[in-house]
Amino acid sequence: MNPLNFPLLVFALSFVVLWLSAQAGDILRNRLRPLQDEERDDFGIVLGALLTLLGLLIGFSFSMAISRYDQRKNYEEAEANAIGTEFVRADLLPADDGARLRVLLKKYTDERLLFYTTRRPQTLAKVDADTAKLQQELWSAVRQGAATQATPVVALVISGMNDVLNSQGYTQAAWWNRIPTAAWVLMAAVAISCNLLLGYIAHRTNRRLFLIAPIAVSISFFLISDIDSPRWGVIRVAPQNLLSLSQSLRAH
Repeated sequence: MNPLNFPLLVFALSFVVLWLSAQAGDILRNRLRPLQDEERDDFGIVLGALLTLLGLLIGFSFSMAISRYDQRKNYEEAEANAIGTEFVRADLLPADDGARLRVLLKKYTDERLLFYTTRRPQTLAKVDADTAKLQQELWSAVRQGAATQATPVVALVISGMNDVLNSQGYTQAAWWNRIPTAAWVLMAAVAISCNLLLGYIAHRTNRRLFLIAPIAVSISFFLISDIDSPRWGVIRVAPQNLLSLSQSLRAH
């Protein structure tokens, strides 16, 4: 399983690796090649450039994570609207077909709620299987209604069902759309270089000073990973629209 799905693990690994990088820089300065005073200014310029680059990378990655989070929220709203609209349009079908469609839509809404709230891989696999099965039954219900009453009005029901099925696909694609691994590798490489150089150009060994940068960068990585993780993060899309829809459908 992708470790980027677990923000706390990202924080812990980032902190340990970055702190060790600072310690390695300190060891390099003290034991292998002491840094001359006239070299500090040059290394300071390099460190400033690396910190600037790291800040830009973190900012861009945070913006990417936020945009993906907003996309997941928008698709959750669109999915709820599509299901609610199709539930109303079920009245356009013959009575028996319309009643069957409404029952299926209620079950489908509950499955979509589970998709957003479950964290267990086994449960998620069952939700995906049940969702695919319900989609086939939903399409079969509207197809039978269209076969017995092929009118432009019934075509609205077919169009609405397309929206229901498509919205689930858009949602799934949005949940798969994550920050590229290459971006994480680049951020990690720059962060390690910054902490290594920080330890190397320090005037003396200071354990507390060497904690500041690793903690700050690790918190940034944690926040980006948390927002970018749609299922295992602390900040997740709450299916408020689907929950409200489910409660409304139960009243019918």
